[in-house]
Amino acid sequence: MATLPISFSLQGPATSSAHEYLVRTTRIKPPPHESDLLKAIRTALRGSDTESISSIQSASFLDDTELQTVDELIWNAHTVVLSQGGVMRKKWNFEEEGQAIQWACIGWLEQNIPANPATSHTTGHYTSSSEPPPRRPDPDERPTFGPFAQVQQNSVPDLGKQTRVSAVFVFLRSIARIFTMDGLEYTFALPFIVRKAWPLSPHGVMIQRVLEPSEFEEAELTGDAVLPTIFSITSPFSEAGAVGLTAGIVGGFRGEGTPSLKDEDENSTKPLKPVAPTEMVVWASHRGPASKDDVLVTVDVEKNELSVWRYAYIKPKDTPLPLGHARAEAQAKKRQSMAGLERRRSSAMFGDMRHPFSPTLRPREPSPTPQFGGFPELPPLSALPGMPPALSTTTTLASLVTGETSQRPGPVKGRRNSLTRNDLSVTMDRMVLGGRFDGNADLLPIEHGRMKAAYWMERIYTQELTAGDAKAWRFISVALFDDRYDGVSSRSLMSVCLPHSQCAFLFSLSPGLETTLKAVPLTHIPAVSVTSLRATRDNVWDLLVVKPDHQLALLTHGIQEVPIQISSPMPIPAVDDSNMQVDTSLPVDHGPIVGIDAGYFSTATVTFFDGWKERVTIDLVPHDPLVTQCLQILSLALTSDYMFALHMTFLQRWSANGRPTANNADFVHFSDTVLSCFLLPRGSWPVDNKPWSLLGLSPSHDRFTDDLALVGLEMPPNPLPRDPAVPSAEQTEPHFLMGPALCALHTLGENLRLMVDQYQSLIRLVPLICGIAKAVRPEWADYWKRLCPDAVPTWPSPTATVTAYVDDRLPVWPPDISAILYGRISNPDWQVPWDSQEIAVRFCIAPAFTYGQLDPLLALQHLTDIYKCLADKTVSQTQKRAENAMFLMVNAKLGPEFLSCLPIGIAAPLREAARTCQLAPPGDWPLAAYRAIGRNDLAASADDAPDLLFSDGYQPVKEFINPTRPRQTIGEIVDRARAAGGGEVDAVTGVELDLADFTDIRFGQDRRLEEVARMLCSSKVPNVKTVERPELNEHDQAKEYQNLVIRIAERTLALPFGRAMFTFGSVPTVTREAYTIPRVEFSIRVQPANVTVTPEPGKTPLPESLSWGDFHNGVAAGLRISPFSTGVESSWIAFNKPSELTPEHAGFLFGLGLTGHLKEMLTWHTFGYLTPKHDLTSIGVLLGLSAANVGSSNTHVTKLLAVHTPALLPMPTVDLNVSLMTQAAGLAGVGLLYLGTKNRRMAEVCLNQISRKDLVQPDLSNEHREAYTFAAALAFGMIMLGKGSSVPADMTLISRLTSLTHGDVGMLSQRSTQPPFDINLTSPSATIALGLMYLKTERQDIADILTIPDTVLALNRIQPSFVLIRTIARSLIMWDAIEPSAEWLVAQLPVAIREALDAHGKGKSVDDAMELAYYNILAGCCFVVGLKYAGTAREAAYMMIIRYFDIFTRLVYSSGPQFDHKIKRSAYRDGLNLISISLSMVMAGTGEITCFRRLRYAYGMYQQAMYNQQSKYGVHVATHMSIGLLFLGGGRFTLGTSDAAIACMIAAFFPRAHHVSSDNKSYLQALRHFWVLAVEPRCLIARDVDSTEVVYLPVKITMKEGKETGTTQLISPTLIPDLDKLLSIRVDTPRYWPFYLDTEHLPRHRQSLLRSQTLFVKRRTAFLSYTEDPRGSRSLFVRSGSSAGDAATLDFPQSTDTKMHPAGDLGEFITSFSNDVQFLAFADHFSRETEIEEERMFQAYCHASLLDSILQDKPQTLQTHLMLFLYRTMSPKSRYFHLRLQDLRFAADFYSKIYDRRFSGRAENNPRTPLVRDSTVAGALHALDQQLDSVRTSPQFVEVLGKYARGESITEPEAGVSHSLAWYLLRNGVPVSTLLGILKGLARDAHAQCLGMAPPEGTNDSAALDLGIKEVLHGAGTKMTTALGSGWSVRSLDEIINVWKIGV
Repeated sequence: MATLPISFSLQGPATSSAHEYLVRTTRIKPPPHESDLLKAIRTALRGSDTESISSIQSASFLDDTELQTVDELIWNAHTVVLSQGGVMRKKWNFEEEGQAIQWACIGWLEQNIPANPATSHTTGHYTSSSEPPPRRPDPDERPTFGPFAQVQQNSVPDLGKQTRVSAVFVFLRSIARIFTMDGLEYTFALPFIVRKAWPLSPHGVMIQRVLEPSEFEEAELTGDAVLPTIFSITSPFSEAGAVGLTAGIVGGFRGEGTPSLKDEDENSTKPLKPVAPTEMVVWASHRGPASKDDVLVTVDVEKNELSVWRYAYIKPKDTPLPLGHARAEAQAKKRQSMAGLERRRSSAMFGDMRHPFSPTLRPREPSPTPQFGGFPELPPLSALPGMPPALSTTTTLASLVTGETSQRPGPVKGRRNSLTRNDLSVTMDRMVLGGRFDGNADLLPIEHGRMKAAYWMERIYTQELTAGDAKAWRFISVALFDDRYDGVSSRSLMSVCLPHSQCAFLFSLSPGLETTLKAVPLTHIPAVSVTSLRATRDNVWDLLVVKPDHQLALLTHGIQEVPIQISSPMPIPAVDDSNMQVDTSLPVDHGPIVGIDAGYFSTATVTFFDGWKERVTIDLVPHDPLVTQCLQILSLALTSDYMFALHMTFLQRWSANGRPTANNADFVHFSDTVLSCFLLPRGSWPVDNKPWSLLGLSPSHDRFTDDLALVGLEMPPNPLPRDPAVPSAEQTEPHFLMGPALCALHTLGENLRLMVDQYQSLIRLVPLICGIAKAVRPEWADYWKRLCPDAVPTWPSPTATVTAYVDDRLPVWPPDISAILYGRISNPDWQVPWDSQEIAVRFCIAPAFTYGQLDPLLALQHLTDIYKCLADKTVSQTQKRAENAMFLMVNAKLGPEFLSCLPIGIAAPLREAARTCQLAPPGDWPLAAYRAIGRNDLAASADDAPDLLFSDGYQPVKEFINPTRPRQTIGEIVDRARAAGGGEVDAVTGVELDLADFTDIRFGQDRRLEEVARMLCSSKVPNVKTVERPELNEHDQAKEYQNLVIRIAERTLALPFGRAMFTFGSVPTVTREAYTIPRVEFSIRVQPANVTVTPEPGKTPLPESLSWGDFHNGVAAGLRISPFSTGVESSWIAFNKPSELTPEHAGFLFGLGLTGHLKEMLTWHTFGYLTPKHDLTSIGVLLGLSAANVGSSNTHVTKLLAVHTPALLPMPTVDLNVSLMTQAAGLAGVGLLYLGTKNRRMAEVCLNQISRKDLVQPDLSNEHREAYTFAAALAFGMIMLGKGSSVPADMTLISRLTSLTHGDVGMLSQRSTQPPFDINLTSPSATIALGLMYLKTERQDIADILTIPDTVLALNRIQPSFVLIRTIARSLIMWDAIEPSAEWLVAQLPVAIREALDAHGKGKSVDDAMELAYYNILAGCCFVVGLKYAGTAREAAYMMIIRYFDIFTRLVYSSGPQFDHKIKRSAYRDGLNLISISLSMVMAGTGEITCFRRLRYAYGMYQQAMYNQQSKYGVHVATHMSIGLLFLGGGRFTLGTSDAAIACMIAAFFPRAHHVSSDNKSYLQALRHFWVLAVEPRCLIARDVDSTEVVYLPVKITMKEGKETGTTQLISPTLIPDLDKLLSIRVDTPRYWPFYLDTEHLPRHRQSLLRSQTLFVKRRTAFLSYTEDPRGSRSLFVRSGSSAGDAATLDFPQSTDTKMHPAGDLGEFITSFSNDVQFLAFADHFSRETEIEEERMFQAYCHASLLDSILQDKPQTLQTHLMLFLYRTMSPKSRYFHLRLQDLRFAADFYSKIYDRRFSGRAENNPRTPLVRDSTVAGALHALDQQLDSVRTSPQFVEVLGKYARGESITEPEAGVSHSLAWYLLRNGVPVSTLLGILKGLARDAHAQCLGMAPPEGTNDSAALDLGIKEVLHGAGTKMTTALGSGWSVRSLDEIINVWKIGV
């Protein structure tokens, strides 16, 4: 068939606004006369092989991800303009650089987006990744740390994710600039002049440098190879890397998978092989829309060879192995011989800082080249022409040259200058930052002289060229096109056009053997220019060719040629504005077309003979999606030749008429084309030129046909469908491809049936299907006539069918999607015959695959897959089937939008499956799946972004809908702004929590938190009540007040201990401003005199006391910052550093360390803190760094500790000028740093320090010796924490500790010499060390070492406090034996002491030693019970401790003047301190009111503190810590009971009281803050996912204690048990959707709880929250009086009075139940009162459906109910009536026959009601059936039915009767006319044969015989058609038999 050319018009000159701008702004000077010398200099500076810099050039970039825009870059010598779609977007000017632009392009750049910029670690941090990982505990070993600490320690730092951004690359002479589209800029030096650059995929650009002819001369002189010319840039931080040459690239096609090299081993050990320098890059691809192949084309100008290459990006691995020494030495010798040549080169590193083009540059001495690690000097990048030697210090190119030749080139003509200052700074920066930068390994100095390549090239094809072609290599054009699957593999075609030879070679690029890319030559065609563009298909590009005869042709469908004709448009008269003259000049003749350039998508630029360029758009893609879908489906069913002929015929017909798209024109042309190609008759519209009739043909009439507003008006007549029917005599034999074509189009029709929004397209498609079907399978036309009666004019008749022409490959009745899907879920054994590929297989056809593997039946494919899941018979559980189906939907990205497009019947099983999952979702689904089923609460809980309980200043949604407090007025806002502007800032008190939404729920409406804040606030003047004493004179009164001030000051200095606990973690994010530490206020306001008293200057506490008070104040301020806070980085810490180091800042640093933020501190910032030897700062930094790196054994921190701790140095006696207090802190830091690591070296050091020699005798220099000894003991205990065993090394440690505890026998005998240690110091220290070492080991033998003396003599030999510590240590070892019971406590008392105290109770006297021991043992027992049950709020422990708290309180406040009574009272006081802390440890974070009352009383007893003047500060510390613990973190935190937590709590609450705030003699105060390391965020919070407010929520918590499992009911917010004991959390309340957190079996749930203790819950819409409705009396069920709404109104809508209706005020109070916009809008629009009778029924129906949806929380049913109402009331004349009727039948059959059996869960005894009641759907169908009953009996209908049933031709009936017949046949499932005729004959024959014959062959009973025949007819008729569940109705069968009889 001769192909006629398709014509297109030119569209004007190819210029853009950017081009016009550059033309206007480019200053063109006339070229002056230049001497030869000047020309030579210019050539040398510029490069001989480059483009002219004065011309305007452009490059475009087609991005495959955003097909909407095309980025175009246009530039001249100094200006670059980026434009999109012809609009200028950005302009850069580089005139200031003093360099011309060599080239510019757009490409991709890979950027690392850090997840948290504040925590992106580099080598400057203490926690750099170069640190070896900490020791992992054995699986059987008890973990040292709790679950929360483990998560923090094991968390991998998130280095961010790599993302691709679009970027503009601009190459100047010696520098390059990169501008990313997200606003970043980069500048880097270029070692050469760039000739041209090409964007690559996945990211980066390929650049080719200028190759000078002089380089070849140098190479010949030196014997070296010419250096490579092709480089790639993948990062602005790495040098340009040479592109490597490889023997083969395997895998990684089209961005799928990772490519690898065949010769990877060889390339990793040998020098890099570069591409030959004579290879000139012509073109490179970048995975644009035309093709996904990564190829480039080069021409070797020396060999006259054209090569096609595949390139691949392979991320450079670690630095390769060094080259052999022999080879390196040989290179060194060559280098020495070439030294003379090097002297001619000048250095840019130390060169003149002059203007780059300065003519006075003079040669300098050569710069010294550094040697790397003993390797000989290797050639640097400066060896390249124009490369500044500055960069030679970091990168060399030794690997780029093969062979043993030297690589130093000879002298270069014309020295290239460089940006010396820039080079120097870049080089120095890179040398300093030598390590990692943003995780990029490219900055590592390459020490072995081999560059790592990122891109590799493999030659896949070579073509010899003529000399002329090789010389004209710049003009070669290359294009990729036709990228698609062709039935064998996914391949693309490539064209390389040689304009000199006027020939284009065509290749096929496809996967070859070993998954490499192969290029297969196909053919060659005459051509002078080629380009690819999107011409005929949306997803496949074609090739546009300019032939030697200057004609254009399009290569499409592979290499099929279509001629293209270009015509100039008719000239449009242009009006000259100046003189209003019309320009009538004729268009200029520019000659023939000589070339073509790529434009974008369908547009190309043609070049004429005289250089004129114009644009032309060749867009042959149909605008109607239906045409495209038809072409796509036919390409899978027709052969290539026929598909091409069909497609081209359509395009030519469509183009001949001007390619119209309006009014369905393109589909009409397509339909005519298909029918004519198959030689089928085309119907024509009846000619009627009356305007009224023509209006009926308009799209407006089509659109408003079913509009109810026009029902009462007269409408234009509907046009009769075109009838292509012809007499059977004129029919010709059908084409063999008509069967496959019919099958394909029918399948497409079925696909359109599935989408409600595609019904209109289906109506248009049906006539085409029927046109083909009537020729080859008329029954299929009958099927579509039933569904779309308007689309086909006549009923196909069996009498008009030529039987010989019927295609028997097609079944009689076509596949019906609704029936097949119904059958699939009803009976899982059904097979689904849907597959777009299956059509060709069935008909044995090799399909064309014109559109590749693009599947136009996506909806069909997805639905059948989902239905297969729903019907999977291998899965017995309903729940599991539903989960599988939902998971499939989520993976296919089918969301609510997809469901809303489906007809309600087809969507019903999917909605029910989603509902099944919604009610009981699995625990391990992805977020998207939870969102898909409407459980955004679970999605929020599973989200990785933890909810840290802070609202960031945003109020909950409900606050805007229904505000609880009046909004601020404009005046109030102005006043606040004015105050802030005037510098009035609210002072920070340090007790702000800013957690109102949490605390209001956590502690109800009482004021306990405000009271705690008042008590612990140290920055406000407190009110103090005193007894008025009028007898005192003014002087005595002032003295009395001063004494009071001093007493209160002691209390004030102790407040930060409690405040640190109370406000812990309450600041979520730090601002970029200075962090405020509240000042300590010592003034008081005396009441009732209301006098403010300030302390006199001399009477204030000692400066040292104030220093420690400020230190603790700083710690409290630092601990306010949450451990999860972002923004705390080294620069922020340094920003807050005061000019002179202060105790406050020291404490602040310690606080940051305790919360882990000092990990961010850079190494060099630390030295600024430690160098001044400020004791408190040293203590804060050392302990802070240790705490931040707890248990990590970090070597950097160890070194810092060592220089402050002589014990860690090789010479322990060296004087470091470090105070003993700082040394003690250093030792404690060692304990933290090596916590639980069992590091024997460190443990040995700490053990030695317990008995340090120079601390035996007390003197002024070692007043802190006891604190030092305790620090050493605790450090030892922490290192060996719970790791004690029976190995010899441990037994040695035990013997030493035993001697330190009880004294050495030998020590007592040597009376004359000095004892080796002071047992009063070492005994308690060694005791606690032993207890920690054998923690929880249950070693009775070890516990027996720490016996408690039971005789008065023995008790008098030791301090009473030693008994307390031994009790604690023994219990730590025998941990499991601890019980909060009186029996256990009595067992801890030695018998003698117990009996003595029993006797004392009966009145006998008892020795003081016995009594003191007794009370110390009691206090110790309470402390260990507090330790074991810390944070559990266990009732037994609470009751036990509070009993002794009350006993000790009574003892403390008893009075007695005797000295011995004072001693005992001091012991009681110390015991009470410990017991009060123990009580708060058990109740930590609970805020329990009874405990708080007792502690509040203790707080107020400062007046009575005079009974023990020496320890009042210690009393305050204990009281304040107890209060703080009780309200730990405002009630959000509690204490853990892991080994590490126990050790830290012992250190923090160690029973040693401080006398005054400066007292560190017996115990280092800084250790009191170690409780932070025992804190765990175990407060479970429930947050409403919709309103974001914290809510009360009953939860069932299952936990395991030992071997027992128990369940308890709690109300959140609440503290939950230790996560190691927690098994599950269940939300099971009718007010919220169910939720099950299985922390035992699902790691994700455990991780979620560790990450964020927030449960997101979703309230059911029929209920209010527990805050609003505590008793449940206001739920919608109570108000509506029903649990299911008004079912009768939904089933049988009728006009009712909603005033009497339950919940009649629905519209008013719906807002209180739901914030769902859908419900609110529905109530507002559809449920309003109306006076119109017709609308009242609808309003009542909507009211009932809304009530039903809200009551059962199913907003998804509102659409279904509305559709059912529409179905119920729709007119039978509607064009979509029959499609909707079929859908309604599906829904009715599904709910009545399948739902209960397969979807309700009844089979698993877990039934649930459906979303829509089956009675509601059946009611709608019944309403339509009633209308059908009135039609059935009309004589006209019966007559037409009779003709149909007998197979007679039906003459043109009235449209109404034809509609009714289709309705009747569809509703009753009547078999097709052909089958009815056959059945009629069979029935008649059976009746004749059987009647009168003897049984069993026959019968004489006529009635029984008729009944039997009827049964057979019914069964056969139903089986012979794919019907829904109801099949062929019996009533219809009777009617058919009746009309058969009439015909007889």
